[in-house]
Amino acid sequence: MSSEFILSEIDGPVVIARLNRPDALNALNIPLMDQLIGLMDTWDNDPKVRCIVLTGSDKAFAAGADIKEMAEASVVDMYERNNLQRWERIKRVRKPIIAAVSGFCLGGGCELAMHCDMIVASETAQFGQPEINLGVMPGAGGTQRLSKAVGKYRAMELILTGRFFNAQEALRIGLINRVCPVETYLSESIALARQVAEKSPMAVRFAKEAILRAFETGLSDGLDYERKMFYMLFATEDQKEGMKAFIEKRKAEYKGR
Repeated sequence: MSSEFILSEIDGPVVIARLNRPDALNALNIPLMDQLIGLMDTWDNDPKVRCIVLTGSDKAFAAGADIKEMAEASVVDMYERNNLQRWERIKRVRKPIIAAVSGFCLGGGCELAMHCDMIVASETAQFGQPEINLGVMPGAGGTQRLSKAVGKYRAMELILTGRFFNAQEALRIGLINRVCPVETYLSESIALARQVAEKSPMAVRFAKEAILRAFETGLSDGLDYERKMFYMLFATEDQKEGMKAFIEKRKAEYKGR
């Protein structure tokens, strides 16, 4: 299943989705975002899909938002378009999303990568939130997610200067999971997705929800939520299968029920 701006393929339980605006370095315009959200909704509701890999090209994951859409916009224009609300629908995707990043990952592109649950980068990846250079600031979660990932002081420097930083620095400050050669970053992302896809879909979904809750609540409330998710998994067939397989020393066959 693909669309004009999103190319996709199914590899067993893994979907590989590729942003496809090569002439604009995959800049995130409204049609692209609408198509991405529509496909994400479809995959999120498809029981055969267990993990999503989101990527761009070797040259650019996404070089930012489409500035031409916003340059002459008024406050009313931006409010009526409600473009930033679209990002909430990506946040609500229940299945794990792995960003496979190479080349430019800037502005809205960096925010899109941070909406994902893991980030694998090539050695050529360049990250940044350079909106300050255009007289604005990140608006799709950059100030919040970058701060949560790397801390107040690094986020202040990166956002207030707008400077780019490479994959090795991104790894060192805790923004990404790993750095790979450009020849293998996508295949390693798919391999990671397959590892996740082998697990119980219910357990993966609940664990993702619990981890995300840690960034939105205090420790006590987070522990309470984790405990409830843990108990609820004992109502699933996957829990029975997983523990039975462990006792019988065989590989579990999860059904997502």
